[in-house]
Amino acid sequence: MTLRLRQICLVAPHLEPSVSTICTVLGTMVCYVDPNVEKYGLVNALMPIGNSFLEVVAPTRDGTAAGRYLDRRGGEGGYMVILDCDAIEPWLTHLPAVGVRIANDLDYPGEYRGLQLHPRDTGGALLEINHSHGGAWDGPYHPAGPRWTGAHGVEAEDMIVAAELQSGDPAHLAGRWSEILRRPVRDVAGVPTIDLDIGTLRFVPANDGRGEGLGGIDVKIPRHERARFAARQKEVPEADGALTLCGTRVRLV
Repeated sequence: MTLRLRQICLVAPHLEPSVSTICTVLGTMVCYVDPNVEKYGLVNALMPIGNSFLEVVAPTRDGTAAGRYLDRRGGEGGYMVILDCDAIEPWLTHLPAVGVRIANDLDYPGEYRGLQLHPRDTGGALLEINHSHGGAWDGPYHPAGPRWTGAHGVEAEDMIVAAELQSGDPAHLAGRWSEILRRPVRDVAGVPTIDLDIGTLRFVPANDGRGEGLGGIDVKIPRHERARFAARQKEVPEADGALTLCGTRVRLV
């Protein structure tokens, strides 16, 4: 079954200045602001990276899951890993079989269905598996709004190519995600790694004092020098070759 790294969601106390900084550094723009997230006490902004997407959400009231996540991890950072698949039905039987509850079932008949999994059952980060009607990588994608029809040509070469989950026990977390996603773990220079049909998931030690969570992403863009210049202008921190955008390590590849 096809699994592709389609979207990464970050969380911040407020959308700005994180959203404008991301747009400037990565050379993208906001393609959609989803009014439906208001019912969860959130505002959001979605930015395309080719046919993958980077989202920032921010809480608008007390008591939200996103707000609790901000408190637990000590500020803005990675929040959700979102994968798309070619058929959602097999997951409806597989997930209960491996002890994973569906925390939120986003069902838009004939258009889109997304299964947000309970983080206590997965560990690492919020994980979502979704399916768009037709299933085309460069076709419509419901979270990107009704006007999104897919990127083609040069724009399609940009992509989020990896997500990095950090944990006190990376091997154990990788094993759990392997069981959930039905993909094997392979060793890449000592780093447990799961390959998807598009994208990879890496599992690394939590060494930054923030505990378990989504710590970093790899972004494929052709304009590295322009991006790094923009990052310096915005005073974006950089360490070990990674920029820190919205509390998340972003490696340009």
